[in-house]
Amino acid sequence: MTRQHPIERYRNIGIIAHIDAGKTTTTERILYYTGKTHRIGSVDDGTTVTDWMEQERERGITIVSAAVSAVWNDYQINIIDTPGHIDFTAEVQRSLRVLDGGIVIFDAVQGVEPQSETVWRQADRYSVPRICFVNKMDRLGASYERTISMVRERLGANPIAVQVPIGSEADFSGVVDLFTEKAIYWDEGSGEDPREGEIPADLASTVADMRDKMVEKIAENDDELTLKYLEGEEISVDELRAALRKAVIDNLATPVYCGSSLRNKGVQPLLDAIIDYLPSPLEVPPVIGIDPKKEKEIERSAEDDAPLSALVFKIVTDPYVGRLAYVRVYSGKITQGTMVYNSTKGKKERIGRLLRMYADRREDVEEVLAGDIGATLGLKNSFTGETLCVASNPILLETISFPEPVISVAIEPNTTADQDKMSEALRKLSEEDPTFHVRSDQDTGQTIISGMGELHLEVLVDRMLREFKVQARVGRPQVAYRESITRPVEKAEYRYVKQTGGRGQYGHVMLEIEPGETGSGIEFENDIVGGVIPREYFNAIKKGIFESAEAGVLAGYPVVDVKVRLYDGSFHEVDSSEMAFKMAASLAFKEGIQKAKPVLLEPIMSVEVVLPEEYLGDTIGQLNARRGEILGTELRPGKTQAVKSMVPLAEMFGYATDLRSATQGRGAFTMEFDHYAQVSENVAKLVFA
Repeated sequence: MTRQHPIERYRNIGIIAHIDAGKTTTTERILYYTGKTHRIGSVDDGTTVTDWMEQERERGITIVSAAVSAVWNDYQINIIDTPGHIDFTAEVQRSLRVLDGGIVIFDAVQGVEPQSETVWRQADRYSVPRICFVNKMDRLGASYERTISMVRERLGANPIAVQVPIGSEADFSGVVDLFTEKAIYWDEGSGEDPREGEIPADLASTVADMRDKMVEKIAENDDELTLKYLEGEEISVDELRAALRKAVIDNLATPVYCGSSLRNKGVQPLLDAIIDYLPSPLEVPPVIGIDPKKEKEIERSAEDDAPLSALVFKIVTDPYVGRLAYVRVYSGKITQGTMVYNSTKGKKERIGRLLRMYADRREDVEEVLAGDIGATLGLKNSFTGETLCVASNPILLETISFPEPVISVAIEPNTTADQDKMSEALRKLSEEDPTFHVRSDQDTGQTIISGMGELHLEVLVDRMLREFKVQARVGRPQVAYRESITRPVEKAEYRYVKQTGGRGQYGHVMLEIEPGETGSGIEFENDIVGGVIPREYFNAIKKGIFESAEAGVLAGYPVVDVKVRLYDGSFHEVDSSEMAFKMAASLAFKEGIQKAKPVLLEPIMSVEVVLPEEYLGDTIGQLNARRGEILGTELRPGKTQAVKSMVPLAEMFGYATDLRSATQGRGAFTMEFDHYAQVSENVAKLVFA
């Protein structure tokens, strides 16, 4: 199968932003202008293509990232529309891992909001080049300049304005392109045919001033242009564009566009910018992985005839076709009906149908080539973050790490008939969502589900009811506490000896335990020398420690941030076994933790409340009553205040209702996990009660 477009004409991009900034609305306009849809979908009317789930259409929010493909000026653009709500952060993270570029959308009234900061940091982590789009320019209180300065100050970015808005708020009618110094106007209606015109006279000096600034900022990133600029020579538009493209791909600059997606203004220049400034798969560094046989780094370039390397980044249970795996192919190609090798699991898989996804609709393709994104049916053992390659030339790509869940609820089926259906539904949902965990409580026999927030779990339970027809009762939300230690223990020793008829059991370990870095989990260090414990037992010892850490000593919560050093022990020629050493390590660790003054840790959330000024006092009082620590307030447009605080998650249940009643429904808040902190003694007593 030959390519419809050469690889340099591919763009894999994601649309990321804070909740309600207009990601889905912008995606719908892109699909309309590229001829993929024949009418514009609306979030409010529930007619969008990328928000295709019932819950998304009802709530007016994006829950799962949707992949769509479109063609603009003979370029293939694969777009992933991601959720903005912090509870669905895994969707954003896995999308950024496989994308080559991103469009970050900001609300022109609110500017940089908390979730904008989170997604920006995630994009920084994966070095994703970005373009900014300041949306909602037609709204009361919209400010292009203020949003740009917030991007610079809050995100530490280098934004370069490449457009000037014509009119503002209700009078917003178009933009001036600072490269060509032409005005682009969109008349009311679907905005398909923007028209060029002259720059309005009252904007002439602003445009001249902003163009000078733009030229200077672009020239800063290119030595040749810097010389030209300093010597007062004219720099051509093509030179400026080429220098800006290089700066964007190197993550040194971010061009800023503006418009109003809902009013169909400003989207076509954004499509041109995707092609002009965001990289093709050839322009991002070759993907780096580990050769599992030789355990050394290898890299693969985006070439069709290179050995296959692909990453499964999303699993979806489709009611019509079954289990779909979304795949980004970095090198080589995946062909329908062939065998591939899952190097993460060491298993072979057969590729069934291959699909080009168009949100919840799809078209069959024969092959997915290097640099492209597709979906496949028929993979039985491959999950999110796993690598597909050829068995003769294996590679292991870096997997995707996800945050741990912070909130749990118990769930019970209404009838015995629902029991099996519920187990199957939970299995499929946890395959799809790596931040959704399911476990069985050994003491109570209950099924416990854990996720990133109340909304996350609410949506999953709702999906169980609708998609899998499972009726279930849900308990009250529980906080995912952790346990840790406050002082070191130099010697935690356990000698596991069992003597029965025949062969006995013998394992003896000595551990040193000390508090570790915050967020480090359990760190295991092996300092055995001279063969006092044979090498073949090391893995069993490590396993024993990690399993023991899963259920702590205070209230059965996982132990974290502990450094364990195995420094001595002994073995028996005949009686020692992996099982004996695993038991010895597990019991030594438990005893050591009890001596190390264990404490309970609770998740602390970063909370931002935006509300009218007159309710400020009451809201601060509410947060203080919930053990909140107020970090500061900030004046926002339209006489509103933003209150930033750190509040324990245990105190945030039901806060939405309290905030609504305290602010007559005008306050809104965002909350995301920040860190774990020690629980005070009187609160700990309530947890143990």
